[in-house]
Amino acid sequence: MDAFEDLMKKMKGMTADQQAQWIAENKKVCICPTCPTHNSCAKKNEELLFCATGKSFMCISAEKGCMCPTCPVTKAIGLKYKSFCTRGAEKAQRYEHTIWGSKIP
Repeated sequence: MDAFEDLMKKMKGMTADQQAQWIAENKKVCICPTCPTHNSCAKKNEELLFCATGKSFMCISAEKGCMCPTCPVTKAIGLKYKSFCTRGAEKAQRYEHTIWGSKIP
């Protein structure tokens, strides 16, 4: 089991308030606003931490580069994938790749 899987197990045992606190704490170190793909709409709507919360709901539709591999959150929780704002959270991408066996660069 890797670090991300360990975190998912821990989060499963957390209350909704504890999960929200974890997200709030990690948003503080999130570097999404420095990414070329993060746009003014995402900034205005405070869209952050896509690796945990999933794709941009309404703002981001095109990838213009990716900073995910350099993010402290990526390193801290052992993320394997990237471009979370357009491709979905780590959990979603892992599931999709398990089902389909695809490798998105």
